[in-house]
Amino acid sequence: MKQRLFDRRTRQLAHRPWTTRERKVVWRGLTGRFAIAIEPLLGLLFMTFLTFGIIYRAHHVPADRDLIKIAWIFAIGAIAFAGYFVAVLVAPFVAYLQTFRPIYIVDGYVRYREKDHISEDDGTGYVATLFEDRSVACEWECFGRTALPNLTIPAMIEFSEYAGIHKIDGRSTGLIPDEIPVLAIGIAPRTGQHPD
Repeated sequence: MKQRLFDRRTRQLAHRPWTTRERKVVWRGLTGRFAIAIEPLLGLLFMTFLTFGIIYRAHHVPADRDLIKIAWIFAIGAIAFAGYFVAVLVAPFVAYLQTFRPIYIVDGYVRYREKDHISEDDGTGYVATLFEDRSVACEWECFGRTALPNLTIPAMIEFSEYAGIHKIDGRSTGLIPDEIPVLAIGIAPRTGQHPD
């Protein structure tokens, strides 16, 4: 999901903090992503070591002073690995930080609607939490394989601004799974497709 609209009045709604279990699930996702990020971290450390090793040797061994000319190649490699490391970790880190923000509770409506002319190419429509007067509290663009219908239903909703709708009438939407294995190993299906 990607947030599209957020009404400032939402901040005045009843809210609750994330539970320890919910935060733990997001933390395990972050640690799983960090396990993947070990590769670019090691590449960053190795390229940095080579860069400074070449610079040191060029300044301290007169016969190798021309080596300084190739140090920039390894420096560029270190910068590339640093960018890769950040790219792998930024989304799960932001998601974890969002667990310190409130989960809002509203007795209103859930609105599903079809994609429109400003939707992403792989978007399937929008889901929104509506206030009692049917004005939009928060709306997110959805992605997947199933197009969303135009439908509005009354419901008690728990949602967070960043993640989306957590519960509808007390039932989990699957946004936060009940459990993720340590380091999130094994959550991708071996065969078949991911559920929508």
